[in-house]
Amino acid sequence: MENEFRDRRSRMREGKIFKFIIFFVAIASLVTLIVMTLWNLILPEVLGVKEINFWQALGILLLSKILFGGFHGGWSQKKQQWKQHMFQKWQHMTPEEREKFKQEWKNRCGPPWRRQPFPTDPGQKEQSQV
Repeated sequence: MENEFRDRRSRMREGKIFKFIIFFVAIASLVTLIVMTLWNLILPEVLGVKEINFWQALGILLLSKILFGGFHGGWSQKKQQWKQHMFQKWQHMTPEEREKFKQEWKNRCGPPWRRQPFPTDPGQKEQSQV
């Protein structure tokens, strides 16, 4: 009875792996076809390059993956880390520091006509403009 359960579970796992492989190949093929079609419709007329086939389009996709690290959620992970860092920083601020932080960001990100010059160092005398 236990062996029967294990066999059924392993068959289900193998089925999931097979479905994943088929799904991955289908998506990769679709994206490759889109790249090939866009290349062949746009670039020969605009840049005067030759048309490419399916395998060349796949090669371009792989090369772009290697060079630029695309196709994954790298930025969203970095964005999440930045949010977590800022949240921790915010939690350790006093109310005065929080208000100062808000004002600095309003000054940096607001419209130019609302921006105020950065405050000078309190120990330094302001120089009069001549």
